[in-house]
Amino acid sequence: MNSVDKATEAQLRNLQTRSGKTLDQLFALMRKSGLKKHGELRDLLKRDLGMGHGDANALAHFYLQSSEAGGPGTPAPRSADVLDQIYAGPKAELRPIHDRLMTAIDKLGPFEIAPKKDYVSLRRKKQFAMIGPASKGRLELGLNMKGAKPTSRLLALPAGGMCQYKIYLTQPKEVDKELLVWIRQAYEASA
Repeated sequence: MNSVDKATEAQLRNLQTRSGKTLDQLFALMRKSGLKKHGELRDLLKRDLGMGHGDANALAHFYLQSSEAGGPGTPAPRSADVLDQIYAGPKAELRPIHDRLMTAIDKLGPFEIAPKKDYVSLRRKKQFAMIGPASKGRLELGLNMKGAKPTSRLLALPAGGMCQYKIYLTQPKEVDKELLVWIRQAYEASA
């Protein structure tokens, strides 16, 4: 089992622990609601179970993915399936960049991967990176770190967002020493 599968399983276990309900009970609640849209299901979980936005968002995603794969109550999709969905169609050309980036990041040490609908979140105690397609020809890497000097490549983002910096990548060779220094800084800051 790869680290994405382990992270998905850990996230599902944590959701069940925090909610005090099994996955079958959570899926039954969503099925009984009759709601079909991600945002409606997420809001239901936040309102009725008091879940935080992140947990409710992830559980709605898992539920809808399992519904498409064979009905509520079936296991969440494998991580390879999630990545196949993220990098489908015209975005498939970005998958080699993602894979090279993940190979480099794996060497830093342990972390969790939380697949989302359009990207993956990488976290230790807190999120240090987000990776996903920005557009057909660009992969976006979001980083959380303090004190890095913005450059034409390392773009600073406004305060209050999900990441403090972003970098666009268009080729696997752009996963270079400079980029790895920034990733390591974000990784170490998330401990």
